[in-house]
Amino acid sequence: MRQKVIFGNWKMNGTNAELVTFLKKVDKAAKKSDVVAGLGLPFTLLSTGIEKAKNVKIAAQNVHFAEKGAFTGEVSISMLQEVGVQYVIIGHSERREMFAETDETVNKKATALLAAGMTPIICCGETLETKEAKKTVTFVNAQIKKAYKGISAEDALKTIIAYEPIWAIGTGKTATSEDAEKVCEAIRKNLTKIYDETTAQQITIQYGGSVNPSNIAELMSQPNIDGALVGGASLKADDFIALINYKK
Repeated sequence: MRQKVIFGNWKMNGTNAELVTFLKKVDKAAKKSDVVAGLGLPFTLLSTGIEKAKNVKIAAQNVHFAEKGAFTGEVSISMLQEVGVQYVIIGHSERREMFAETDETVNKKATALLAAGMTPIICCGETLETKEAKKTVTFVNAQIKKAYKGISAEDALKTIIAYEPIWAIGTGKTATSEDAEKVCEAIRKNLTKIYDETTAQQITIQYGGSVNPSNIAELMSQPNIDGALVGGASLKADDFIALINYKK
């Protein structure tokens, strides 16, 4: 059975003091939760997160695929490893839209992270225009195929996929649980084509896009949704605790 994995994504929010206060409450709840709980933090909060979180996994929100070099403003995999980071969110729609990330760079990052023994959380998702044109599955499957190019089945098992429809991120709009399930099911079928049924059935697929305590249980009840990547609702400790305790 696939492990349930719920990660918060703080994006460009939070201070070290706020994180310490947050983790005092959340870390205790995470210890008792049935799900793997995690937080995607800005680079400046990673060291504090690693130090203070005992039961919450800590993820970076980006990384460069090169080992080192003249890449002003970027952070390398070895730099993240030095502070103890294991998970990295890559290919988030905000990175794609604002910083010109492509499927090819996502693939390079995923490949480099896996080679370093780290866990990439690979984001995918369609725009409203793509959705209205009824091309969601075709678009998302193309993203996945490119992201996993050259990655072995063995390494694919070490990845997490986060399906985040762009039109639902930060808008308050959420795909219905049925619609989210259809796309996640299509992603799993696509993984079966890329690899095989056994591999596809073991890869964790999260849903993201205006997930909150009131809709998390319905989303998580779907057979192909194994977790969530949560933005705004992860900034408040009580909300995040409600998310990771959705079964209770």
